[in-house]
Amino acid sequence: QSIDDSNADLAKDLRLLVRERISDGDSDEAVLTYIVSRYGEFVLLKPRVSMKTGLLWGAPLLLILAGGLSLLVFARNRAGKPTGSKLTADEQAKLSELLKK
Repeated sequence: QSIDDSNADLAKDLRLLVRERISDGDSDEAVLTYIVSRYGEFVLLKPRVSMKTGLLWGAPLLLILAGGLSLLVFARNRAGKPTGSKLTADEQAKLSELLKK
């Protein structure tokens, strides 16, 4: 929500601060810069594109890709390895006997 539409206490404080800064003669960009420096990027309706926001939006994608890649590597490593143990001599003899029937 924009600060005009919101009834939150922070929005009320921001409206007062913006009015005060504009009445003091600050430009729109100066007001935005002041508010962002004081409260952080999250107060903007449309955050600026920067390294921080790129990392914020890119991190989930990177984590999903890393997880998928690790699952793929794990599955490939496991696929080539035999499971279980070798048959003992008695088990091999029983198997040979069963296969002859």
